[in-house]
Amino acid sequence: MSINNKQGFSTKAIHAGEKPDFREGATGDVVVPIHLSTTFARAKTAVPTAGYEYTRSLNPTRRALETKLAALENAQYGLAFSSGLSAESTVLVALLKTGDHIIAFDDLYGGTKRLFNSVFTHYATTFVDATDAANVERAVQPNSKLIWIETPTNPLLKLADIRAIADIAQRHNLILVVDNTFLSPYFQKPLDLGADVVVHSTTKYIGGHSDVLGGAVLTNDSGLYEKLQYHQNAIGAVLAPFDSYLALRGIKTLALRMERHAQNALAIAQYLEKHPKVTRVIYPALTSHPQYELAQRQTTGAGGVLSFEIKGEISDAERFLESLTVFSLAESLGGVESLIELPSVMTHASVDKAVREQIGITDTLIRVSAGVEDIDDLIADLAQALN
Repeated sequence: MSINNKQGFSTKAIHAGEKPDFREGATGDVVVPIHLSTTFARAKTAVPTAGYEYTRSLNPTRRALETKLAALENAQYGLAFSSGLSAESTVLVALLKTGDHIIAFDDLYGGTKRLFNSVFTHYATTFVDATDAANVERAVQPNSKLIWIETPTNPLLKLADIRAIADIAQRHNLILVVDNTFLSPYFQKPLDLGADVVVHSTTKYIGGHSDVLGGAVLTNDSGLYEKLQYHQNAIGAVLAPFDSYLALRGIKTLALRMERHAQNALAIAQYLEKHPKVTRVIYPALTSHPQYELAQRQTTGAGGVLSFEIKGEISDAERFLESLTVFSLAESLGGVESLIELPSVMTHASVDKAVREQIGITDTLIRVSAGVEDIDDLIADLAQALN
């Protein structure tokens, strides 16, 4: 892939992977076409046309998306998948073997934890509080192969020092995987901080409109890429051409959307901090966040997700959520519309209650994905529901 990393983020978001084709017979499309063909004819028996044989292996629309995603993460290689979990699963299958040990952040998306605890049980996983990098190093075992972190985490917005953990991974010859879904490459670039692999649920901010499911894996390591690409094709959980087009379309406004998401999230967080019925607000751009200084050092923005706790019991949280009219009570995040949810019974219901409570996911912890609506309307909706 030929990527010009000297260009600005928005320029790459619009143009990377979508250079108009002016060759004879081409039409000069400004937007990459949706190539729906599942197979590609050849003029010569042993020579695929432009490298394309079968859409599972390679598709022109998906390739454009993979090129664009790589450009935004300052990566040499990008791979697009049918969902965030299929991307994660392919990483694990491609890079690990039975008996290998994973060190994972103790606060992760519930679906990721389910992979570690219930699906890939032939790998051993140790969960640690990675807010202290020393905990990660203490968990290293002779069979350790991979470190898996989210930063910020879902839903407690804990941060991990990527550079410090990357140093640990390098010392012990481990692979560091960072889930960058919450901040997107606009606000954080883990590969620049020493990570080996970045994963995304492109369903979230990258797609940005709650209308396309997808996942991505990015890396600068050619050896890791070869393994990942082989398994992408062999397993086959690839992103369809039309979904690739939707993701490409969404990315073009990523910079604009992320600025508004973060602006709205901060205003909401500041409002909630002052509300008498709110006991705690968690958002990395607040000086009250315990890792505020790391956030300032490691990221260029705090994103659109915040969490908070209200006074009372789960029934109070449910009554509050069901009283909202602008916010949609729904799982997921990163869309233009504001979403709100109760992790204990929604996104993290698959996590054992004792484990949830141990890491801080209480029955009244609420997660917000701030959309791009007018902030006055969002705050007014929160106010009427709280009152």
